[in-house]
Amino acid sequence: MTVISIQSQVVHGHVGNNAAVFPLQARGIEVAAVPTTLLSNHPHYPSMRGGVLDAEFVRGLLIGVEERGLIDACPVLISGYLGSAEIAAVVIDFVRRAKARNPKLLYLCDPVMGDADLGFYVNEDLRALFCEGLVPLADIITPNQFELEHLTGRSPATVEGMVAAARGLSLSTVVVTGVQLQGLPADLLQTLAIEPRAAWMVATPRLSCRPAGTGDLFTALFAAALVEGRATADALGRAVSGVHAVLEETERRQSYEMALIASVERMLRPAHLFVPASIPPRADAAHLPPAHAAST
Repeated sequence: MTVISIQSQVVHGHVGNNAAVFPLQARGIEVAAVPTTLLSNHPHYPSMRGGVLDAEFVRGLLIGVEERGLIDACPVLISGYLGSAEIAAVVIDFVRRAKARNPKLLYLCDPVMGDADLGFYVNEDLRALFCEGLVPLADIITPNQFELEHLTGRSPATVEGMVAAARGLSLSTVVVTGVQLQGLPADLLQTLAIEPRAAWMVATPRLSCRPAGTGDLFTALFAAALVEGRATADALGRAVSGVHAVLEETERRQSYEMALIASVERMLRPAHLFVPASIPPRADAAHLPPAHAAST
């Protein structure tokens, strides 16, 4: 049983597959990591070397994945940062073939396009392929709030609006990270998981550090929990708790990169498990029960 993860690779730091592979392996899950970029580091450093890989090169790697029979026993296929519209088109073809070959496979798409404070960092053609090709193929997506707003064409200001916007995509599960809405405490970070008939929200204390790759780590931990057979709400709580544990150690060390290796024990067994609260069908942000932490 192998998770296939298609996203960026860096020489230094923890973003893309460098943030996803280790957490999955630490949970005892094999990973077939397919790179879309090969970079010296993420782009927030003063310099960066390397670049986006050629789409035909990536196509060849994915054909190799098929030839090794890895799709047949793959429970979850992850895609993250793709780098170019050409690579996105290759991934769309691969996802279609993979889902036809293995109907039980879950496609988890992290539509990496941008963030509220940085704007878009992929071009319009790639954004269009996320909206029109990749997301419609997905069973689960894990956008941040900025990306969800782009995918839905809506900018909800309440939890109820966020739930309605996510359900408009007609997917099995939409997990929205980095949520900031009216009526919610500014010192808490919200993450929502939304399904057609249920929704949950979990809050964690906002920390001062903001390293790159937290979304990639979250997606990997969420996927790992699904592979372990956990239900959506449980997977949400465990993924959020694991990320928060890594960020606490990152902040303690005042590290620019996530302290992923140093905090592996905390990530796998967080001191506090943040328990998601169920969102009522007609939820109003001001009346939601607070998410809370429970000792593990």
